[in-house]
Order: sequence, then structure tokens, then C-alpha cells
Amino acid sequence: MKILLLEDDNFICESIKSYFELDGNKVDYFNDGEELLDNAILDNYDILLLDINTPKKNGFETLKAIREEGVNTPAIYITAQSDIEHVKQGYALGCSDYVRKPFILDELELRINQILHKDITCDDVQITEDYKFNLCSMQLFYKDSPIDLKQHEKDLLYILTKNIGTVVSPSIIKDYVWDEKDVCDNTLRTQIKKIRAKLEENFIVNIRNSGYKIEKNG
Repeated sequence: MKILLLEDDNFICESIKSYFELDGNKVDYFNDGEELLDNAILDNYDILLLDINTPKKNGFETLKAIREEGVNTPAIYITAQSDIEHVKQGYALGCSDYVRKPFILDELELRINQILHKDITCDDVQITEDYKFNLCSMQLFYKDSPIDLKQHEKDLLYILTKNIGTVVSPSIIKDYVWDEKDVCDNTLRTQIKKIRAKLEENFIVNIRNSGYKIEKNG
């Protein structure tokens, strides 16, 4: 994956670059919009990460210029400016998502994956030998028999299965399952407990002080 980053804070730039390049990705970053537009080969990237308050050309102006070049690469704004007017302006210009500062890099990675893999296959994901989950229908099967799940249970299994093998933080799970409502950790733990009660084997792993994950099958 190739990432194009517009950010005037060098610490954030280096943090993002180090994090993603550890997994073999490529990150190119620029501190101002004019520099990016003058030097980046725009259609060479899989995702654009754009701060809003940058010198010379801000993130809005930069994305507008990119779209006028006919480049439709997905874009995420990473910014402290997340009031509704800025959100509306960003989406009007063609961004795909917002990530609020301060953010954790795991969350940024999950949001990128969500955008890049949104055209997901409807094939079943094999969780264990006996369990599989369909990402389109959000249906869990045990030995090909469907398991009755409530909507929050389906949502929770979806975010874990879509990121199978990766630890998903409680904040990301709560944000996805309960749509940014103020939900405490006890509510999440209770929801996990309800799902486990319906399982013949527990495949939801609690990673202490980090979150939850489903291990890759095999």
C-alpha cells in the first residue's frame, strides 16, 4: 500500500511513516499543500491522508486541486477540526472519512482498511473449523447452522471478523457498534459475554489492556 500524507507536524509524519512502513507499506509525506501538488505523482497512491491546517495550501484546497486533476484516490482527513461545517466541507470535496486528533495509529489503520476493502467479498470467513461468519449478511454459522444474534452482537462480530488476526481496541469497537454513543467498558464486556454464551467454543480473545481479536484460522 502506498500512502500520501499531508501534515505539517513532522513528529506525526514520522510516526505514521514508521508505523506503516514496518509492514512493508510506503509513506510519502509533505508539509504543505503546494509542495505536495508540485512533487507528488498523485495517481500512484492507494490512500490520501490530509491535515486541514497546512501552509500555502490547506487540506481542503489541496484535495480540491487533486480532484480537479481527475484523481479519485480515497482521502481521509486527520485533523482536530471536526465540527459539522468542516465535516460537510470535507465530504463535499470528496473525502471518505475523518480521523480526529489525537488518534491512535491502530485506529487509523483500521479506517484505511475499511475504506480500501469496503467492496468486500460475500464469501464466508472461516473463524474455526466449525464456525464461519458472512461479512455481507452478518450471519454466524456453526456447522452450517445459523446462530440467532441480536444486531449489536452481529455488529461486534463483524468488526472483529473483518479485522481477523488484529487486535481491535475497545474504543473502536464501541464507536462502530454503538455509533459513537457514550458506552462504558462494562457494556462492551457484557456484550462479549452474551456472544460467548451462544458459542460452543470461545474464539473471541481478550488481549489485556489492548482490546479483543479473533485469531486467524490455521
